[in-house]
Amino acid sequence: MEQYKQEFIEFMVESNVLKFGDFTLKSGRKSPFFMNAGSYVTGGQLKKLGEYYAKAIHDNFGVDFDVLFGPAYKGIPLSVTTAIAFHELYGKEIKYCSNRKEEKDHGGDAGILLGSPIKDGDRVVIIEDVTTSGKSIEETFPIIKAQGDVEILGLMVSLNRMEKGKGDKGALDEIREKYGFKASAIVSMAEVIEHLHNREYEGKVIIDDTIKDAIDAYYEIYGVK
Repeated sequence: MEQYKQEFIEFMVESNVLKFGDFTLKSGRKSPFFMNAGSYVTGGQLKKLGEYYAKAIHDNFGVDFDVLFGPAYKGIPLSVTTAIAFHELYGKEIKYCSNRKEEKDHGGDAGILLGSPIKDGDRVVIIEDVTTSGKSIEETFPIIKAQGDVEILGLMVSLNRMEKGKGDKGALDEIREKYGFKASAIVSMAEVIEHLHNREYEGKVIIDDTIKDAIDAYYEIYGVK
């Protein structure tokens, strides 16, 4: 596993973004783990987060793209901080773009988009925190494609939960099949478990055998086969 992935896993725990226990998800599923990117709240955290995203995007998509699109609302700061990090790490100017929940009908920036307009020929990478059902992509895809002859290279999320989406396949696999572009994550839950199981981090074992058993039981029901 790459060093930045190991650091990112510890960063999620340290930032109280990735938690283990008993959680009820929006889908109604009872999960032994929960990830909330809204817990990244400081300048230092956001700077690091952008760097991890930039490294993963570079690994998966290189530098040959033009726009980072972050769906409202959580995708807005993700696209901004990652565009900054991409410039600092790789010297490439990447534009950021996001959508508004409600279209603005006045002023010089009227319309559905924030940031850089998307135009014919642009190559776009979508950036999100996590996806379980792929619902946000259903909303985002037509907005991007409506801007012109645009190529969507792929989607980058922070964590692949490795569980079923709407059917029997994982949410990222469903997105790949439906839309025809690559869907990737900085890390997967398998990598999280590999790195944290029965290993002390800052004097505490984050995933002990009891939590590991709970995760295994969860994946028996909801995991991707």
